[in-house]
Amino acid sequence: MNPREIIAQAWAITLKERQLRQWGFASALLETLLNTKLLIYQTWFLISYLQGAPIGFFADVEWLSQRLSFGWVAAIVSFFLVLIFIEWIFPHFAKGAIIGLAAKSYKKEEVKGGLVLAVYNFFPLFAIHEFFFIGSISMVITLSSILLRYAPEMAPVGIGLLVLFFLFSNILRFFYIMSEEGVVIRKLGIGQAMKASFKLVISYLGHVVFLLILGFLISLRILLNAVMIFLIPGIVIGVIFLFGSFLPIAIAMLIGAVLGLIIIGFASYLFAYLEVFRQNVWTITYLELSRLKELDVIEG
Repeated sequence: MNPREIIAQAWAITLKERQLRQWGFASALLETLLNTKLLIYQTWFLISYLQGAPIGFFADVEWLSQRLSFGWVAAIVSFFLVLIFIEWIFPHFAKGAIIGLAAKSYKKEEVKGGLVLAVYNFFPLFAIHEFFFIGSISMVITLSSILLRYAPEMAPVGIGLLVLFFLFSNILRFFYIMSEEGVVIRKLGIGQAMKASFKLVISYLGHVVFLLILGFLISLRILLNAVMIFLIPGIVIGVIFLFGSFLPIAIAMLIGAVLGLIIIGFASYLFAYLEVFRQNVWTITYLELSRLKELDVIEG
């Protein structure tokens, strides 16, 4: 199957399988919520840093404790901690379901068992994802923020190293891009899956057109994600300041939060299609390349 056929088949599966889009939407929604909260918090820190009075890491808790009773503060903080934990964990569950269901659809099998695929593949997928944790933009922003808060004299060097680690991690991630498919589809161990992915990638690295198409799809998703992640907090903060000029601050914050959730919902719907489509491309690619004879095997 050539690259054009793979792209067409991946898009057809994306449109056909509702379960895939549901898992993709839930994953995209929670991931977008997590990144939005992170960026709003870091924007708050950046403003205070530029003003010469950087806030502490728990400034939000201090702000709440000055305005609400201990019980309300404890309830709000607990709610957000649980929500952040779910937002962080769920995409790892969803990835196993998306890969497994897409493989079943491609192989003309009954598309069911998403929850089982999610649960039984969670830990190895989680380990692979966290192996490249420094390759996440949100993690680089968070670690940079910590350096600026508590070790400003080390921040220039530290942030430079973080950028280098970020680039190196993403280079490694490219070679291990099909590790997750090996875990879910072939039930390989983490090490075996990463080794198999590396071998597949370097074996067919010369397929320039195919890699360019995949790179374009990945870049498109990342670009749209970055635009929306930066746009949503800006809209929310702008609405709060606008309505806060003539309404109580609590009402202005509520309006901004509701508007932000609506935008996040629409953005997540778009991200779901893009993420499922991108993942389907890699899943089909893995299935097709795995059928071919290994290039270092001469006999057998």
